[in-house]
This record gives sequence, C-alpha cells and structure tokens, in this order.
Amino acid sequence: MADRRGVAGALVAALCALLLPAAAITQEVPLYQHQPDQAPRWASPENPNAEPGAGGRENRGAKGHPFETIPAGGSLVLADIKGPGVIDRMWLTTLFRTPEVLRSLRLEIWWDGARTPAVSAPLGDFFLGGAGEMVRMETALFASPEGRSFVSYIPMPFRKGARIVLTNDGASEVMLLFYDVDFRRLKRVAPDTLYFHAWWSRDRATRLGEPFAILPRITGRGRFLGATVTVFTNPAYGKTWWGEGEMKIFLDGDRDLPTLIGTGTEDYIGSGWEQGSYVGRFQGSLIADADRGRWSFYRFHIPDPIFFNRDLRVALPQMGGAQKADVMRMMAAGVPLVPVNIAAGNRAAFVKLLDYDKPAPLAQQPDGWVDFYRSDDVSAVAYFYLDRPENGLPPIAPVAERVAGLRPPK
Repeated sequence: MADRRGVAGALVAALCALLLPAAAITQEVPLYQHQPDQAPRWASPENPNAEPGAGGRENRGAKGHPFETIPAGGSLVLADIKGPGVIDRMWLTTLFRTPEVLRSLRLEIWWDGARTPAVSAPLGDFFLGGAGEMVRMETALFASPEGRSFVSYIPMPFRKGARIVLTNDGASEVMLLFYDVDFRRLKRVAPDTLYFHAWWSRDRATRLGEPFAILPRITGRGRFLGATVTVFTNPAYGKTWWGEGEMKIFLDGDRDLPTLIGTGTEDYIGSGWEQGSYVGRFQGSLIADADRGRWSFYRFHIPDPIFFNRDLRVALPQMGGAQKADVMRMMAAGVPLVPVNIAAGNRAAFVKLLDYDKPAPLAQQPDGWVDFYRSDDVSAVAYFYLDRPENGLPPIAPVAERVAGLRPPK
C-alpha cells in the first residue's frame, strides 16, 4: 500500500507541475517556504535601478514617472543588473502597436557583460505578435491578457549581470512606454545553469526545396525551448494549403538527416488537417487569416524537453499541398513549385516523386493530394538555453528589411 501511495503521489506531483503556471513550474521549493537569500526587485520607470527603498521618488511618490519615451533611433535601458540573479517576468505596454512599431522596436538582452546579445528580436515577434498584431492569449511562457501588453514568464538566470535594452529603429517616437522587469538577486546560481537566448530571422521568399533556418547551427550544451513562426503566403498559390513542411531538429552531429522530425507544420503544433486559430499552453496558432495569407503559430518544448550536448540546428521546409488538378493549373500558369509526392489513398498508393530522376509527368500520375515545395515569406524567433552567454549568431536584419511587406490586419 505504501508503495502504491508513493507512486500515486509522484504522479500527482508530475501532473501539478504541468498544470501550474510557468512561474510555478520553475520553483525549486514549495511556495510556502521562505527563501531569505533571494531579494525581489522590480526595474521600472519609477525605480529604474531597482534599488531597495528607492521607488517612486518623483512627485512625492504620487506616480511621478510611470512611463518613458524613446525617440526615433534611440534606446532605453529597461534593466541593468549587477551580480547573480534570475529574471522571472517582464511586462511592457505602449499606446501604439502597429505592425511597423512591433517590428521596429528591437529587444536585446546581454548576460554577464558579453559583447553580443543573447536575445535579439523585434518586440512583437518575441512576444508572439509576428503577424503584426497582439491578440488575447495566455500561454506557458507568454501572455497578453487583452491584446494590449507584452508579458514574458521565461526564467532567465545570470551569474554576473544582465542588461536589457529596447531600441526604437523606427522613424517615429514611441511616446508612452510602460514596463517593469521583475527579478531576484541571488547569492549564487547553480554550476549547471544555462543562459536564455532568442534569435529572429526572416526570408521573404524561401527557395524551393531549401528549408527555412529557424535556428542555424549553434554549438555547446543546452535546451531547445521552442519557436514562434510567422508566414505571409505568396498570393501566386491562392488559398492552397501552405503548411506541409516537416519540422526538422538536428542534434549533436546530425548532418543531412535530423534525429527529430515531424509530419507537417500544423502537426508540429498539435493540430491536423490544416489549422485554424487557437491558444494553448504549449502550442497554438494565434493568427490564421487565410483571406489575407497571414499565419502565426508557436510551440514550446516544456512537457517534451529537447536537450543537446554538442550542437543544434532547427529547420522548416516550406511545403504546400493541394489536389493534383489544382497543382497542374498552377504549374501551367508558371507558379514556382516542385511536386514531391502524391497521396492517392492508402500507403500502398503513396507516390514518392523525388525518388525518380525523371518521374512521369504529373498528368500521368494518379489523382490525389500533391505535396509540393513552394516559396513564401517566413520569419521566426527561436528560443533556447545555452551553456554560454553568447551564441555566435549574426545580427538580425535592419529595420527596413524587418518592416518590408508587412500585412496589417483589416
């Protein structure tokens, strides 16, 4: 009986860990246990240096400095922390959240005095707003309760210091920026503690058959936490389905073939047979706008951790699908595509077109669903932990490239 109770208790604890908020998942001790060696601090406009007993100095403590302004081309230090600690939460909001503003504001974070940032991404994309708008959502790592704010619950530990900077690469002043960075000062962090990283990239016209690099190869030990991806579909393909590409995760020396591979883009985020809009703790599709060709989705590998010991690379081929007759019409019209297979029914009728040097013309193939390489505008933020404060990735694209071709909501 005692053994069964022990097993049951372990199962309940595991379930609770999955159901509790993300901040609670990271707790190393029960919520009711006092931790005297952890000093809570908030960096905000009312106490920018997060000093003890120094908040609300202006206007006799009556909300004298609740927001900041960032001029065009200017930067604002959200937090500059010395010594070891962990960031538990970040919150921001600003009055104007147009697609251009979401892509023009650049969020960067440096750990331990490093020369290059570990986090570098447009503000909107980092907080799952890559399609140019914030929507109501509450996930394990990010939230925007009413679509007007940016909230992160990602735990971000550091050993010697942290510096968070928001840069306005746009042409207009950001007049009303409210924020706070909530962290704890610690005596020390564990030797095996990893640093948080995030990196944004975009390819406005993916090349046929060449996977989009969600994360180029990085070296070291770490954990792939997940990604948010935005797709602006190429109008040449009409409303045909764009998400047949299989997520590929290359681990620890993988070269041509990955260790981890899925079965389709919507399958990777837990859906199937194309996708609509939905919000989940670990996976979701915040924007599914087929009329305007706007899609934005995410997955966080929290219940299914992905660790690596030597290196990591993450890629997503851009592949679509349609019935054979529709594919033939697009080919006749000169639309760029490469058919790769035909699903004509059961497994025995599946045709792998790329297994042949010269496959028979598509017209002579059986009727069915045809998957094909296509070209779309794809961007992504990769989230990961690494055993070092720098990742060696290139700087993100300049603002002109970031804002080009945006598709605002109606």
